[in-house]
Amino acid sequence: MLAASGRNGSEGIDRTLLYFGWLTLFISLATPAGYLVDIQTSYLLKNQLHATATEISTFRLVTGIPVYLAFVFGLARDQWNPLGLRDRGFFLIFAPATAVAFIWVAFSGFSYAGLVVGILLAMVSSRFIAAAYQGLIALVGQEKLMSGRLSALLNVVGSVPVVAGAFASGYISDHLAAREAFLLVALAALSIAVLGLWKPVSVFGHLYEKPRARGADFVGNVRRLVKHKAVYPAILICFLWNFAPGSATPLQFYLTDVLHASDSIYSYYNGIFAAAFIPTFLLYGLLCKKVALNKLLWWGTIIAVPQMIPLAFIHSANVALVLAIPIGLMGGLATAAYLDLAMRSCPPGLQGTLMMLVDGVLALSARAGDLLGSWIYNSSPAYGFTYCVIATTVVYALILALIPLTPRSLIATRDGEPNPEVEAEVLNEVRRTERT
Repeated sequence: MLAASGRNGSEGIDRTLLYFGWLTLFISLATPAGYLVDIQTSYLLKNQLHATATEISTFRLVTGIPVYLAFVFGLARDQWNPLGLRDRGFFLIFAPATAVAFIWVAFSGFSYAGLVVGILLAMVSSRFIAAAYQGLIALVGQEKLMSGRLSALLNVVGSVPVVAGAFASGYISDHLAAREAFLLVALAALSIAVLGLWKPVSVFGHLYEKPRARGADFVGNVRRLVKHKAVYPAILICFLWNFAPGSATPLQFYLTDVLHASDSIYSYYNGIFAAAFIPTFLLYGLLCKKVALNKLLWWGTIIAVPQMIPLAFIHSANVALVLAIPIGLMGGLATAAYLDLAMRSCPPGLQGTLMMLVDGVLALSARAGDLLGSWIYNSSPAYGFTYCVIATTVVYALILALIPLTPRSLIATRDGEPNPEVEAEVLNEVRRTERT
């Protein structure tokens, strides 16, 4: 009996990882904010519609508004039960809607206004998909005590389109017509709807009947979110981690203007950098079952603080490509640990809200960090990039001051290890919600 139970448990975990693996891949491919769509729209705007750099930046700013307001979609996910199917209902409604938006863009004839409207519509509908996906994966991670393994899986699979896009951007723009690219993304969106028809017991079996899935009305949910102490360090840590003043525009200009590298070098650097995260994501998937999250947060952050320092000493583009490997490796544990922390920090019934709040914070912090980095870079022709590296290192070091603010009980256990103290807190919060 024990052996059979162990096999069934292992098979259930395998099916859960398989389900979320495919879901993560299709969502990564279908997002309007992904590499495939961004590459095609930027080349389309620049080469066919002759848009200026300012017009392209404005396009990205406007179409990115739903990402900045991601928590709104998370609240909708936690309050709404479309088709009576909860998260699967979101997949079945909004995945086809996203596909329709991309098909409309593909066949409507390309214009600046048309692209703005079409991509914005796709972005809005895809945010509902993302809210259901993020909320579901956090809820399953909490209930099945596997937030660490799901964090590793999400990061590994989500890295594949990023790496492929970075290396294949030129080939895609030369060999794949814009219409074909949009239709390919539409097909990925429809694949999400197909997954919405699948209801594996290992994922959905009595999931929404559990205490962690119980929420309140809109006002009650907002009140509980504000009062939930674990929310704040998780959000602030994610904000600081993505607030990297030296890693985007300043690095691109430093490589091309100072080191006289070709434009493709920056894309290759990003591809190698993203690929180098994958081994440490996989390592995290193993370590999280043996080491408590508390230690992984400290280890990951200490390793990540000096991550960008090697870039201050590069003198050629080829050296930058080589250094992208250790730089990426240094960031994997921290990235996985912070996502693990975010999943564990979700209040009962508010998994979608917090995870989408983190999603929006990551996008905003990246934009803000890049804006500050560009200002720092332009402040000194000789040492601007060095100052950017210093600023990034200081920002990362600030995360060390936030780890002690995280509730100790929340991060005291390994992946798969029961936590009676946290379970008692969840039940108490659910009872308080029911009384009010």
